[in-house]
Amino acid sequence: MSIETILQKTGPRKLLALDGGGIRGMLTIEVLARIEKLLADVKGVPDLVLADYFDYIAGTSTGAIIATCLALGMPVAKVRDFYRENGPAMFDRAALLEMYRYRFRDDKLADRLKKIFGADTTLGSDRIRTLLMMVLRNATTDSPWPLSNNPRARYSRADHPGCNLKLPLWQLVRASTAAPTFFPPESVRVGTKEFIFVDGGVTMYNNPSFQLFLMATVEPYNLCWPTGEDRMLVVSVGTGTSTAANADLQPSDLNLLYNAGSVPSALMTAALNEQDFLCRVFGKCLAGPQIDREVGNMIGQGGPIAPKLFTYVRYNVELDRAGLEALELDYMNPVDLRKLDSIEHTDDLQEVGRRVGKTQVKASHFQNFPP
Repeated sequence: MSIETILQKTGPRKLLALDGGGIRGMLTIEVLARIEKLLADVKGVPDLVLADYFDYIAGTSTGAIIATCLALGMPVAKVRDFYRENGPAMFDRAALLEMYRYRFRDDKLADRLKKIFGADTTLGSDRIRTLLMMVLRNATTDSPWPLSNNPRARYSRADHPGCNLKLPLWQLVRASTAAPTFFPPESVRVGTKEFIFVDGGVTMYNNPSFQLFLMATVEPYNLCWPTGEDRMLVVSVGTGTSTAANADLQPSDLNLLYNAGSVPSALMTAALNEQDFLCRVFGKCLAGPQIDREVGNMIGQGGPIAPKLFTYVRYNVELDRAGLEALELDYMNPVDLRKLDSIEHTDDLQEVGRRVGKTQVKASHFQNFPP
């Protein structure tokens, strides 16, 4: 499949959105492995890859790495190998004098991204088999930048001085993963201007699912794909959440340092849930964990739109004691799994992802959208 083939095809559209979450992307990978295997079995094609199924793939931060790998046609097993082999390099400790600005170096991660994607590969490369979107935060303009290889978009025109399709793919992915305090920012020249970018997770789109839907359907993006419960499928995969992360918090703990570290995380969590909730309101939700005790999981629930604009599934897990016990993984420590840089617990994250895939991903979710 190619971008042009996707643009010209008819029939239902399939979209895939991947959350940010550091090394917890291992959890996402195992869920994707389950989806890939299920679709391959249905199609009867053992070597089917997710680029053969999805038309548009989006990711933020670690989700941008995975999304780009998938859009290039990699099987999930190869993406898994990349994470297992390069996880320690992704979180290579910075020198002592640099650690007051960021914890980890970026040169080894950059080298590995160049190697896997190609140093000269651009966002507009014909190596990319699906439409691809990744979220960055432009610190220079203080704004989110959801960048896409959609050739019909305004900033994809070849005559535009800041044509996005000419930007190095590895550098955009690196910028999307530049989590403040974890990694140094990435400077990218766009046309005649130099911009400083940081992790797209510190925007409203750490979960890019509803933004992906908008970029596939609203007029300014010039795709205008048809909507409807039987005409569009949106699959959203998380990296784990934890609503009980601060269960022992005391009022006296809310000092300046605590707020500086916790407020961005709180805003990111709220934004993540909002994207998920919007998808469940405007889409027909077939699967997804409880959002909160008031609205539940929205399965079978109505809203302002009837019928819904798309079919929606959300795969995710609460990384707390109850969530792990439900997966029969009560021997694991939730605190260890929540860390963005928990590379020493990669095996545990993989097992969580396998259990999530086994218990949540069902063939019935895809039956109206066959491969």
